[in-house]
Amino acid sequence: MTWTRSPATVARVTENPTPIAATRERTVDGFVREFLRELNFGQGVDLSRASVNDQYLAMARTVRHYLMVRWLETLRRQGELQAKSVAYLSAEFLLGRQLDNALLASGLEEIVEEGLSSLGIDLATLREAEVEPGLGNGGLGRLAACFIDSLATMNVPCIGYGIRYEYGIFQQTFVDGWQVEKPDDWLALGSPWEFPHPEAAVRVSFGGTVEQYQADDGVIRRRWTPGWSVLAVPYNYMVPGFENGRVNTLRLWSAEATHAFDLGIFNSGDYAEAVRAQTFAENITKVLYPEDSTPQGKELRLQQQYFFVAASLKNFIDEVLPDGYDLHNLPDRINFQLNDTHPVIAIPELMRILVDEKGWDWDDAWSVTSKCFAYTCHTLLPEALEVWPVDLLGRLLPRHLEIIYRINDAFLAELRETYPDDELRVRRMSIIAEYPVRAVRMAYLATVAGTKVNGVAELHSQLLRDKVLNDFSEYYPDKFTNVTNGVTPRRFVRLANPGLSGLITEAIGDGWITDLDRLQGLEPLADDSEFRRRFREIKTANKHRIADVLVHRDGIVVNPDTMFDVMVKRLHEYKRQTLKLLHIVSLYEQVKSGKLDIAQVTPRTFAFGAKAAPGYLLAKQIIGLINAVGRTINDDPALEGRLTVAFPANYNVTLAETLIPAADLSEQISLAGKEASGTGNMKFTLNGALTIGTDDGANVEIRRLVGDDHFFLFGLTEPEVSDLVDRGYHPSAYYETNADLRHALDLIASGAFSRGDRTVFEPIVSNLLHEDRFLALADFQAYVDAQARVDTFYADTDQWTRSAVLNVARAGFFSSDRSMRDYIERIWHTPPVLP
Repeated sequence: MTWTRSPATVARVTENPTPIAATRERTVDGFVREFLRELNFGQGVDLSRASVNDQYLAMARTVRHYLMVRWLETLRRQGELQAKSVAYLSAEFLLGRQLDNALLASGLEEIVEEGLSSLGIDLATLREAEVEPGLGNGGLGRLAACFIDSLATMNVPCIGYGIRYEYGIFQQTFVDGWQVEKPDDWLALGSPWEFPHPEAAVRVSFGGTVEQYQADDGVIRRRWTPGWSVLAVPYNYMVPGFENGRVNTLRLWSAEATHAFDLGIFNSGDYAEAVRAQTFAENITKVLYPEDSTPQGKELRLQQQYFFVAASLKNFIDEVLPDGYDLHNLPDRINFQLNDTHPVIAIPELMRILVDEKGWDWDDAWSVTSKCFAYTCHTLLPEALEVWPVDLLGRLLPRHLEIIYRINDAFLAELRETYPDDELRVRRMSIIAEYPVRAVRMAYLATVAGTKVNGVAELHSQLLRDKVLNDFSEYYPDKFTNVTNGVTPRRFVRLANPGLSGLITEAIGDGWITDLDRLQGLEPLADDSEFRRRFREIKTANKHRIADVLVHRDGIVVNPDTMFDVMVKRLHEYKRQTLKLLHIVSLYEQVKSGKLDIAQVTPRTFAFGAKAAPGYLLAKQIIGLINAVGRTINDDPALEGRLTVAFPANYNVTLAETLIPAADLSEQISLAGKEASGTGNMKFTLNGALTIGTDDGANVEIRRLVGDDHFFLFGLTEPEVSDLVDRGYHPSAYYETNADLRHALDLIASGAFSRGDRTVFEPIVSNLLHEDRFLALADFQAYVDAQARVDTFYADTDQWTRSAVLNVARAGFFSSDRSMRDYIERIWHTPPVLP
């Protein structure tokens, strides 16, 4: 029998494209039916034979069905309205696990838990089956994930564009305390949250030559003939807003060969050559940030960057915009936000599209391009501002290099008109650097072409204007602005800290989840003894929770009845994990030498979490030293229960969500003037940890908001750092005049933590004594004095708890929702579109 639709039925379907899934029952029974159907027909098993992974995949797909209704409706409505949107271009999106966020956004938490329980399945077990996608290195990627979460929650149209790394950031393991990198095979068991669309693949080209030709209209133009191409295959992810019906999209690109397999070569017996093209293409999205100390690594990084922005621009112009859209109006339709310098190659790519493919004249193309981009700078370190040698750029993207030269020529001509007698300034501001090799300064290109340049904390933005991009801020004073970073309270309080979340909601209602300023309502409760008692009980419960996790995950035993002193961030010299370590070693040395009675030491668990870049040898040695010190302290029976060093391997979002709520003390001790912002500092504050820190990054704003009495400030200020460096910094002088520092460094140098081998950690000791680029020795005594204040304050439990409550109450400013409002007001001007 052949089934056909009547004309009336076809008309109804066309007029009302809402999926049948809209009728799904939001009941326990309805969920159970959908889950079993997915298990049977999606996984191909029945309940009796289903593995935990089968159950997890079926459950995740069932949950996403409920969100897909909203997602498809969001896409339909956005297509109808063509409202102004944000395209967030980022090389990293550190998403974390998706299940709990989907349950929270859809309001299905209780239904799913009860439905699974009726089948004898524990939701907690399925949660643990989820593998976190490691698509970011740290704060940059997590910030991008927070931002797209907030935009969805605020009903602002947004599409995130990035890379679907096959292996993501490496999986960190420790072998005898030393970091060893392993592939992070997060896709091995499947990812139920992604939607592949191979039919929408985009061709991205590289290499080749550029030639001049006469177009049909008689105009002399340039034509790029690429040397090779790959396909960019899109994988879509849903980005749901919190209980508001909106679901935005994150689109990640995966590289594939245009011709993956040569059967003729295969049949001849050369099997490796038959798949060479496939291997070559797929390398582009194989891993996050390939090690770039080699020419091949540098080239692969540039390939990654161009690959994802070229695919993204083409996708937006050809697929998102309606047919026949007048690209002269593009600035009214989209803001391309450049998350650091990684996507800046998108600027010459848009110029190439408009000039070469659309046939526009240069001035019209520049007028549009220069209104479409905005640039967020995430660093104050000159070495972190990307610079691409012109030889590499010319070989890989020859037409783009020509376009950059022309942009620079026009810019330099403007500068020479403005500063006719200051050729040195003109050379300083050139997009093209001449020394030590001829290279393109991507931050300069972004600044020249962008509508706005923003830093990510007040101090960072000021230093960006005054030091890093000073010439540009004088020339473009209206371009520079500040947007202090924020974190999403949905993930980092509501999900990560359910005990505290419940207490807050009981006290002030649940409006804080989308309006974090309402946390101010907790301030009077800081003086309520019963509220403080319950607050302390939640902190203690969180300590027991992380203690259980560390035992089962890492075999690390910690005492939940100690102060949790936590430092988690990327391992880099400027973040000064060495300063924290010197404090620990000094404490240990004083106890072992009898200068300090162990009974007088505040019991502490020192927790670290950090990955070092594979090619950053000193950072990897520091990790080795932290673990060696930890092994020595943890094996000393005289210190058991009093001092413990915990360094779980492979710190990620999932571990952060358990560790941060347990912290008492947040270590934010970077050298003043070096940290752009930080977001870990905000997460700790929101979860009731007090901060010990320098006046650096967003610490400045945290301290101002929570109050000096509730923040342990120490160290040189940024002007004092500059003055000391200018006068000549001699770290050995601090070693010679500070006995505790000297004894700590001597203990490390003696081989006490390396089984008597003095050579193992000698590079760290020598670096600190003779170079110490980030002034750890200069700030050592101030840091130790601040830690003494911490001990005194912590001894008064009520006093400490009161400060912890006030930290939470005064941290509403650090919501990523507020950050998004600032971007919208100061940069994007993208109004919400209500569902």
